[in-house]
Amino acid sequence: MIKNIVFDIGNVLVDFRLKEFLAEKGFDGPMIKRLLKASVMSPYWEQFERADITEEEAMAAFVSLDPEIEEELYKAFSNIHGMLTIRSYAVPWIKSLKEAGYHVYYFSNYSRKAYDECPDSLVFMKDTDGGFLSFQQRMTKPDPKMYTRFLEQFRLVAQECVFIDDTEQNVAVAENLGFHGIVFRSYEDAKEQLAALGVEASRP
Repeated sequence: MIKNIVFDIGNVLVDFRLKEFLAEKGFDGPMIKRLLKASVMSPYWEQFERADITEEEAMAAFVSLDPEIEEELYKAFSNIHGMLTIRSYAVPWIKSLKEAGYHVYYFSNYSRKAYDECPDSLVFMKDTDGGFLSFQQRMTKPDPKMYTRFLEQFRLVAQECVFIDDTEQNVAVAENLGFHGIVFRSYEDAKEQLAALGVEASRP
C-alpha cells in the first residue's frame, strides 16, 4: 500500500530556468553555452550542490575551466534569484495529496545558494512532511546512501513510497531500493501514473 509521495524539486515542482535566466542577464546563445559548460556541466557543480566546496571555491573552479569568461561567470552567478521559480501546480498538488491522506516529502539536489537566494521557489515546503536537500546531507543523487538515509530518518518503508524525479537514473536507483518510481515528464502524465498506482489526490 502506498502511503508516501516523494518529490524531486527541480523541473518537477520548480522550473530550473537556467538558460532563460542567463538570457535575461544579457548573454547571447554562444556565451550561454560557454557559461553552462564551465559551471553546470562541470563536475564542480555536483560538488557545490553537495557542499563539498564553498561558493568561492566553486566560482574559482568554474573560472579555471574557461578563464576568458571570468567576468561573465561572476555576472551570471553572483546572484541567482529568479533562476528557480515554483510551478503553479506545486502547492495545490501537494495539498491535495495531503488532504487525501498521503505523506509528502521532498528529496532533491539543491545548493545552499539556491536555497538562500531563491526562497520563493520553496514555499511548498511548509506543506510537506519534510525532506532532504543535498547540501544539508553532503550527498547528491543518485548515491544510494542518500536514499537509504532518507528512509531511515523518516522511518519509511521503500515499498510504501512513490519517488517522482525527472532524471531516469535517479528513479532507477530508487526502484532498485524498492520504491515505486515515476520519471516525471509532465504534471498530467505524473498524475496519470500515480492513479495507475492507486494514488488519487483529493481533487483534480
